[in-house]
Amino acid sequence: MIRSGKIYPVILSVPAEVADFKPRDRVTFLSRHARKALEVSAQKSGTSLGELKKDQNGVPLPFDGTYWSITHKTEYVAGVVSYQPIGIDIEKIQPCSRGLFNKTAAEPEWALADQAKDDFTLFYRYWTSKEAVLKASTTGIKDLLRCRIHQIIDDHHLEINYLDKRWCIQHHYFNDHIASIVQNDVRIEWTII
Repeated sequence: MIRSGKIYPVILSVPAEVADFKPRDRVTFLSRHARKALEVSAQKSGTSLGELKKDQNGVPLPFDGTYWSITHKTEYVAGVVSYQPIGIDIEKIQPCSRGLFNKTAAEPEWALADQAKDDFTLFYRYWTSKEAVLKASTTGIKDLLRCRIHQIIDDHHLEINYLDKRWCIQHHYFNDHIASIVQNDVRIEWTII
């Protein structure tokens, strides 16, 4: 069991040839690769990785008081273990449909941001933050709009209100991607391999 006030999210790059895999084989590879990132996070945390089970809704179940979260995308996967509920998400920062903006956050949330900054970076910042909170709370994507951006602290932190609780999120930017993780009261040490 992790007892430190520090967690170690691990991001692994995906070999280029995986893009040529059949869709089912690609998903299988990405899921296994994300679990490798989880293993490295556990090693860095000084904990043994227990049996990784999910409930009937696909929500990761804690093992020995240790919570875990994974995410996988085409170019990168990530995993993290923590002594408290945790969520992590990664997205590539790229143009997307403007219609997704209204499905992700309400106008008062968008108004919190500096309008001079890149809209797509902001979009993925909000999206990955909400995904991380929804994973940590085990709720799922259905509550995306109920999960509200409360405050933008700086370029690497923001706060979300969800389920009558404030969640602090930390962002890590790398290679045209953003990773967001529930930080709350822990220190974060990112590893990219």
